[in-house]
Amino acid sequence: MFNTYTDTYTIKTNEMQGRLSAWLAKHKLAHRPLGSDYQGIETLQIKSEDRASVAVALYVYGFNYLRSQCAYDVAPGGSLASVYHITNIQDNADQPEEVCIKVFVPRKNPRIPSVFWIWKSADFQERESYDMLGILYESHPRLKRILMPESWIGWPLRKDYITPNFYEIQDAY
Repeated sequence: MFNTYTDTYTIKTNEMQGRLSAWLAKHKLAHRPLGSDYQGIETLQIKSEDRASVAVALYVYGFNYLRSQCAYDVAPGGSLASVYHITNIQDNADQPEEVCIKVFVPRKNPRIPSVFWIWKSADFQERESYDMLGILYESHPRLKRILMPESWIGWPLRKDYITPNFYEIQDAY
């Protein structure tokens, strides 16, 4: 179904291709259109290794605001997903343009290039995704746990995470 990116898409994919997807295809940037959500926001899938080049292209295109970044576990034992909601905010625009970018990574080696150097607001959001799901954001300047203690073992939001039977109270007084 989706093993490699190519210049030719199936008819169904072409129907799902939005304006931004067409622009990325024109500039030969690897991606896969996933259609639009219920609000009409275009959703694109990007491979982890293409994330940095597509992020720079989106910034140059005018997407100057990272509204949110989150991550989720697709299925127990399956892949992990990192999701970016990026907005093109212009002073003279009536409606800001938005795009949703999804990056799926394997559970065994979940590595994605950090977008901290493009959008500074990714700092704490990528750290939270690392802390809860174990996704490593390469070249992030301060990638460490933000919610759990540094000594915590495991990734609490993974669907195959086994909750410990006890919790040690640390620094409670």
